Amino acid sequence: MATIDLTAAPPPRTAKVLDGVPRRLALTLPELRLVAQHAGDAPLPFDVSVADVPSPLNARLGTTSVSGEEAAYAAALASLHGAEDSLTRRGLLDGGVVEPGLLGAVGLLAVPELALEIDIATASSHVKAWHRESAGAVATLATVDGLVFELAWFGADQWAGELARVAVVPEEVTLHDSAVPAAFTMPYSLADSVGEALRSHRSDLVQVLVAQADGSVVDGDGDPIEDAAAGAAVAALHQEAQGRLRLLAARIEETGSTAVGVVSWTLLADGWHALLPHHDVAAPRLEVRRVTPQDLPATLAPVLAEVNA
Repeated sequence: MATIDLTAAPPPRTAKVLDGVPRRLALTLPELRLVAQHAGDAPLPFDVSVADVPSPLNARLGTTSVSGEEAAYAAALASLHGAEDSLTRRGLLDGGVVEPGLLGAVGLLAVPELALEIDIATASSHVKAWHRESAGAVATLATVDGLVFELAWFGADQWAGELARVAVVPEEVTLHDSAVPAAFTMPYSLADSVGEALRSHRSDLVQVLVAQADGSVVDGDGDPIEDAAAGAAVAALHQEAQGRLRLLAARIEETGSTAVGVVSWTLLADGWHALLPHHDVAAPRLEVRRVTPQDLPATLAPVLAEVNA
């Protein structure tokens, strides 16, 4: 099987300036569904999180926050223009034939060799994206509201840039200095137990737990961090969290089986930090490393290597 190098720079272009540049289209959910129908009823890679119409059970029980969200979603969906008319006006549907590039992108979403599902949540936004690759071509789909979707397609040599684009910190998030070091490693059990102590409002236990870890919290060079600083760093990892990124990678085999890998980042006061679990001879450990959106392809590369193995 082919190996995709997401860490290498794209090769220099010798053809037209726009060759290889991703093509993007905004499509409403009805437009997307209509294109999928024209693509041989290609399945879309998502389930809409709320129903197209409010739940009858909720209607009988009275208005709730859930039924209110469903009603608002249904009203917004109903207010969208008819898919056939809007696609025709945009030149994407002509004589009952959908633009070939659009059909190909939606078709690729349905039958990939490699699939990525990306979920990014902050206090004020929730982005879901689906990336699908096959034979050196990539199609992506993304939405923040389940009503309007961005569909893009491009060559695999442009994939690294698209991944970095997805991981850009939302504009509404304010960044400032963090108490979490640029890189440090700790026992996974310590990260878990400190988190539980803080959730139980027992911050007084943090230093006790760190002391019990017996110098096993180390900096990026592998040197032990003094207990007080280690306790502050582990506590800040939980207290500063204001968002998260989770990426699920899956290799789709012809037999129907899949191989799966996961990338997890947390959004702290100063931006993204990768959460990198690994094992040593003693116990599972967690490395926390400051990263930027441009680091997502490099973080994903070893996961893809495992998935492709």
